[in-house]
Amino acid sequence: MKLGIALATATLALLPSIALAAGCSHDKQAVSCAIGTIYDAATGSCVVDGTT
Repeated sequence: MKLGIALATATLALLPSIALAAGCSHDKQAVSCAIGTIYDAATGSCVVDGTT
């Protein structure tokens, strides 16, 4: 019983540090533009799609 409690406590104590080590990947966010617009990498924004 004491071993189970110790393992559960250790697991709960280590989980936040493991999650923080994985990181957030802020540099890999997907861009979603409105219908009729496309993403322009040069300006970093959505612009009207002139091909339609």
